[in-house]
Amino acid sequence: MQRFVNKSVVNFLADSITAFNLSAVRSVATYTEKSKNIFKREDKYGAHNYAPIQVALSKGKGIYLWDVEGNKYYDFLSAYSAVNQGHCHPKILKALTDQAEVLTLTSRAFYNNVLGEYEQYITQMFGYDKVLPMNTGVEGGETACKLARKWAYTVKKVPDNKAKIVFAEGNFWGRTLGAVSSSTDPDCYTGFGPFMPGFPIVPFNDVEALEKEFKDPNCAAFMVEPIQGEAGVNVPSDGYLKKIRELCDKYNVLWIADEVQTGLCRTGKMLAVDHENVKPDILVLGKALSGGVLPVAAVLANDEVMLTIKPGEHGSTFGGNPLACKVAIAALEVLVEEKLAENAEKLGKILRSELSQLPKDKVKLVRGKGLLNAIIIQKEYNAMDVCLKLRDNGLLAKPTHGDIIRFAPPLTMNEKELRQCISIIKSTIEAF
Repeated sequence: MQRFVNKSVVNFLADSITAFNLSAVRSVATYTEKSKNIFKREDKYGAHNYAPIQVALSKGKGIYLWDVEGNKYYDFLSAYSAVNQGHCHPKILKALTDQAEVLTLTSRAFYNNVLGEYEQYITQMFGYDKVLPMNTGVEGGETACKLARKWAYTVKKVPDNKAKIVFAEGNFWGRTLGAVSSSTDPDCYTGFGPFMPGFPIVPFNDVEALEKEFKDPNCAAFMVEPIQGEAGVNVPSDGYLKKIRELCDKYNVLWIADEVQTGLCRTGKMLAVDHENVKPDILVLGKALSGGVLPVAAVLANDEVMLTIKPGEHGSTFGGNPLACKVAIAALEVLVEEKLAENAEKLGKILRSELSQLPKDKVKLVRGKGLLNAIIIQKEYNAMDVCLKLRDNGLLAKPTHGDIIRFAPPLTMNEKELRQCISIIKSTIEAF
């Protein structure tokens, strides 16, 4: 594959305080048949429910990805924050391989010697009585909704089939019929009705609208992301989370915090709710709970909520399997041992400060917390075009909602590497 260094990039870097190896910035002129055949095969045999950027990845290590052509990239999406610990973390892989050689799956028809170890570890880490293990984030969200409804009927004494779960506009927690029933994104819900009843929607970051819904005695829960990721990294006003906690206590409503993307050190704290020192009634985790090695999700709650579900009323064949449990323990240990929350907090401030210097006629807004950030491109430009140029210059990111580009690198990145990435982003955007 032909490689070259763009002159505008060289000029920018020459003036940059933070110089770096020019080989990190290069343009991809063409793809060989090796890449093209991969694109064609997926297009022919796979469902067209994604529109991936054309890069055929074959290797990942730490903060880097490589394609089949041998090109090296900075990963600035982290599989939607599933690889907070970096690609193929050695400690997590060791936990995977060690357990895979002994026992991978028993189902919950029997006890195994690993599940309890994991349950004790994660409940003590996050301060809850119980955990219900699942596989994916959307399964975690569905589980949380079932728990909230069961609690509403057995504890709050809401009349049968009348329980309501409130959601915020712009929410995203997956693609199941339950998840799309709460969505305000036409791409998510169009063509998939009829929808789940009992899912009223209020504006995000609007406590007055929320309290109005809570006054309904049939209101069971409010499910919300502390920061909306898929919607474009929408960060609420300071005090919003505390007010949610106060209102839930006042009206006897459960707070479900969807921390599948915002949790596990991504925003500069172990959980995004930790920024306001508040605790939800139900906590949903996923993605980085396995460090990107395999699907692992968890729903945490105290006994009053969790024990409303009895044997036979909910479950999962793979949920809580020994392999996933060992991987999750290792993934959580890495977050703590490597102080990834502190690193995300430090690097996030640098990233937002630097990106805020981009020309306002090209980037109208920069927002985020920790290493979950986004830039909003002016309407004269196309966010996908920017991402394609970023790819050509050695950095992988993806647009969301048209004019927004999310920046979420692995939390193992150091400051020198971050500044290299900032130089790539700045030079790419300034070249438009």
